[in-house]
Amino acid sequence: MPAIWTAVLPVLLLVASNVFMTFAWYGHLKVEHRPLWIIVLVSWGIAFFEYWLAVPANRIGRLTYEPAELKAMQEVITLAVFAVFSVAYLGEKITVNHAVGFVLIAAGAFFVFKGPL
Repeated sequence: MPAIWTAVLPVLLLVASNVFMTFAWYGHLKVEHRPLWIIVLVSWGIAFFEYWLAVPANRIGRLTYEPAELKAMQEVITLAVFAVFSVAYLGEKITVNHAVGFVLIAAGAFFVFKGPL
């Protein structure tokens, strides 16, 4: 696999994975009149596809990134996907507190990628 793909493909797979994960974890918040056991089963079904993307993302990503870098990348992607989902699907607003918290998490990821100080 060309080096560019071992760097880019994990990012694309993690973005797609996080879309599934976000729907599995939070999509049901708009479904208020269904039994919890149905919500859990549907969420597991959605999460099944998330794993089919996340596991290869990490396996391929390991060819280029350290595990800590993959985890930091995943957290930043999760926040970005969640922010879009929260506004677009749930109709929530991103507050200044949310933005500051997200920036601090992104700063943490920066230091993971920065290497030794």
